[in-house]
Amino acid sequence: MSMSGGEAAGPSAWAVARFGRRAGRVVEAVPERVAEAHAKARAAHRAAGLKKRSPYGVTLVGAVRENLAELARELDQPVRDVRGYEYAVINDHALFPLRYAAGPKPLDRARLPANASPTRRRLFRAHGPQPPAGLFEIDDVATEQYLGDREAFEELGAATKLVCVFFTADVNGGVHAIHWGEAHLEPDRTFTWLHREELPLAPVPPA
Repeated sequence: MSMSGGEAAGPSAWAVARFGRRAGRVVEAVPERVAEAHAKARAAHRAAGLKKRSPYGVTLVGAVRENLAELARELDQPVRDVRGYEYAVINDHALFPLRYAAGPKPLDRARLPANASPTRRRLFRAHGPQPPAGLFEIDDVATEQYLGDREAFEELGAATKLVCVFFTADVNGGVHAIHWGEAHLEPDRTFTWLHREELPLAPVPPA
C-alpha cells in the first residue's frame, strides 16, 4: 500500500485487485484485528502466570484467525471451515495468518514451522501462487504426495487464492510488523514472495 508521512494513503492497486470495493476496509481492519488478538493473548499470558510454556503464542494465532473470520462476516463474506479451523474468504481470497517470529525479524527470513501440519502445507501448495518460472520445477521428480498437495480444498473453494498475513509479535513488545501478499512455499519451508506489502500497525486496545 502507498504511504505518505507514515500514514496510509489508501489501498494499493494489488489490494484493490484482490478485494475489490472492500479493499480499503480490509487494509484498515487487518492491523486492527491483529492488535486485538495481541491484547487477548497478552491477557491470557498474564492470567496463566507462567514463566515458560506461555499460552501467548497459541492464543495469539487462534485469536487472529477468529478475528479475521469475524471481519469476513461483517463484510458479508464467507467463512470456510478447513479441518476445524475457520478462514476468512473475502472476494475469493482466503486470509492465511502466520506469526513467523516472536521477535523483530526480516520477512525474508520467515519459514513455515517444522511442525506445521500437512493441512497448512497443502493450503500453500493448492491455493498459493505458482512458483516463478525456473525456481522450482518438479518435472520428473514429481511425487504422489506433491501432486496430492496440489489438490485444492473444496471446502475453501477450488478457485480461492491465498493471501498471506505474516506478522511478528511478543507479549511484551507487542506487534512489531505485519506483512501481507502472495508467497510460494518452497521445499525448505522458506517463502518466495511474488508480491508483498507492509501494513501500518494499529494501536493495541487497553486491557
